[in-house]
Amino acid sequence: MAIENGKPIENGKPQSTVKVTGTATVQPTKKPEAATCPLATFDLPYITFYYNQKILLYKTTPEQQFSDIVSKMKDGLAEALGYFYPLAGRLGQDEEKALYVKWDGEEGFEGGVEVLEAVAEGVEVTELAAEGNEAEKNSIIQELVPYTGVMNLEGFKRPLLAIQFTKLKDGIAIGCALNHAVLDGNSTWHFMSVWAELSRTPSSTPTDLPMHNRLAARSTRVPLTLPASPAAHEAVDPNGPAKLLVPRLFHFKADTVSQLKSSMNSSLPPEAKPFSTFQSLSAHIWRAVSRARSLAPTDITAFAVFGDCRSRVDPPMPSSYFGNLIQAIFTGTAAGLLLGSPPSYGAGLLQAAIDAHDSKAIIKRLDEYEAAPKLFHYSDAGMNCVAVGSSPRFKVYEVDFGFGRPERVRSGSNNKFDGMVYLYSGRDGDGSIDVELTLQPEAMEKLEKDEEFLNPVFSAK
Repeated sequence: MAIENGKPIENGKPQSTVKVTGTATVQPTKKPEAATCPLATFDLPYITFYYNQKILLYKTTPEQQFSDIVSKMKDGLAEALGYFYPLAGRLGQDEEKALYVKWDGEEGFEGGVEVLEAVAEGVEVTELAAEGNEAEKNSIIQELVPYTGVMNLEGFKRPLLAIQFTKLKDGIAIGCALNHAVLDGNSTWHFMSVWAELSRTPSSTPTDLPMHNRLAARSTRVPLTLPASPAAHEAVDPNGPAKLLVPRLFHFKADTVSQLKSSMNSSLPPEAKPFSTFQSLSAHIWRAVSRARSLAPTDITAFAVFGDCRSRVDPPMPSSYFGNLIQAIFTGTAAGLLLGSPPSYGAGLLQAAIDAHDSKAIIKRLDEYEAAPKLFHYSDAGMNCVAVGSSPRFKVYEVDFGFGRPERVRSGSNNKFDGMVYLYSGRDGDGSIDVELTLQPEAMEKLEKDEEFLNPVFSAK
């Protein structure tokens, strides 16, 4: 069920802390370079996922009027859409059932981005950005972003990007809903950084322009038979009805992250390839979640990484490639083996799976999908799975619209399932990492009390 701004209507009245005060459509300042933008095979698996939701919280001063801020950001958005024009279109499907982004209208551009303005003046940025009290904050945070429960499939009729500006007591929340069939995380934060740049310095030329030639990565046209509606697709979800989930944010200080990586690597022989920060922290999370779930020793647990393939394809694509250029990379093992082995065992599994996903593996996955296209469910990650869908390499805290760095960056509830993880670099840029993790209530309760997870003791094993 689609919930427009995070809260359903109960007893005929909207139950909400946030009040939407206005809506508008923002158009690009210039027309697209091409009439259409075909979607590549890399994009198609996400058509039956949901709009990705990102929320950025900023403090402002009393002198910075909400109306002035929003006006400048709308102007910057219009300029940014001139460069990132697929976000201002709608989905289309040609006579051969291939998907593309289109711009309707014979007499001019008729796409655009939906922009909402809202107010929650009793809510403080300071309160939402602080650590702790997650249960109280999550329901409010969800109201700060549009398109909750909206499937990417709805991009045929809805905008591919929707933004909500919410006035808070001491600042502003910027909630973005982005159609995942059109872009991945790398492209999301590329767009956000350029939008911020153009809001700070109007009419300038962005320092990093997007590359829109998706056919350079994969040129195969794939016919796709779509479900009649999002509800029809949800009705055949083999994973059953949605489970009650609890999202939490855990902050790992820079010295903890560094020591965790050193500890993981301390047991390796000198000639071995060292584990990365990502692999070390991911293995730590994987083990902790498996303990929290009270898995039996013979239970299989999977780990999935939505890996960026830009540097892995042949020829490599630039970081500025705009679209989806990711694939899920899987590994797994028995819970007893994962927990009974040294922590480096899990990191080794992750490293091996990631290293094996080279250009040949990518092509094999593409060939398999094109031979038998599948409409996925976002919760199809695997048994007892932990999945990472973001990277601490994304410069999320460098998105400055002219009033400083965000106080906090969060994700909305869309595409979150039991075991979903988003990793963000810490706000101070000092090597700390925020772990945004979603689990079922019982497992989350155990995880929040797990000192081995929260305050690991480091030793070579």
